[in-house]
Amino acid sequence: MLRLVGNILWVIFGGAEMALGWAVAALLFAVSIIGIPWAKAAAMMAWFTIWPFGREPVDREILTGHEDIGTGAFGLLGNVIWFVFAGVWLVMGHVLIGVVLCCTIIGIPFGIQHFKIGVLALAPIGKTIVETEDYSF
Repeated sequence: MLRLVGNILWVIFGGAEMALGWAVAALLFAVSIIGIPWAKAAAMMAWFTIWPFGREPVDREILTGHEDIGTGAFGLLGNVIWFVFAGVWLVMGHVLIGVVLCCTIIGIPFGIQHFKIGVLALAPIGKTIVETEDYSF
């Protein structure tokens, strides 16, 4: 129940706007065939950004125990391209909203979550989202 309340408040306190930013990035990358891997990562992060409490991003290599195309050298190159074209803007959005939210007592947990997702916006290629057992938000 606490996760549900946290996620609903999250949507109000900037989650919807930033999820829309991730979705726009996904759509822009999906316009070209070559951008589909970035679009897939951005779409997954958009779903995570709209409802983050109770889930967390993890490296696919750690989760599966083996390297794949997104966790190796191509993943590094993909993250560099991602950062130049979309990551820097999403990071700035999450940091800006996070700073504003941290100016209030009730907004601090949501501001911290924006900072966490902002770090994820630096390099989302090679990550996946998993459910957590933590019952706090």
